[in-house]
Amino acid sequence: MPFSPSPITVDEDLVGRLRYSVTRLARLLRQQDESGLAPTATAMLATIGRDGPLTLGELAAHEQVAPPTITKVIGKLEDAGFVDRIHDPADKRVCRVVLTPAGHEQLEANRTRRTAWLAERLAALPQEDRDRLTEAVVVLEHLTAPGGDAR
Repeated sequence: MPFSPSPITVDEDLVGRLRYSVTRLARLLRQQDESGLAPTATAMLATIGRDGPLTLGELAAHEQVAPPTITKVIGKLEDAGFVDRIHDPADKRVCRVVLTPAGHEQLEANRTRRTAWLAERLAALPQEDRDRLTEAVVVLEHLTAPGGDAR
């Protein structure tokens, strides 16, 4: 779907700075991942941990990737022992993906590293900046709410 600008005027400098800052923060957080997994695999682990068990189709929709990508990445996660496929008791044709204990451990270790890194960075900020950031997070949560509900 092509992007069409909104008729509402927005501060282009703000848009650019926000986009750059969010992208950079996401990259820095990804760099804290010592698992050796690709970012897509790490994201899938997190989605399965949060919303699972999921069918491969549901996971593809959550991650907004093509089914062949899901199949390939889930195969790698399964080989690594991080996920299992379980058959739906009501319909044996349906397969769902769940985290294994090793998958839970991997996910928690990754979250712990990222959280510690970010907490250390935040602790170095003056209290006034942390207070402003608290207010900004509320705005970001609205901006990124499911369904695009900015308010």
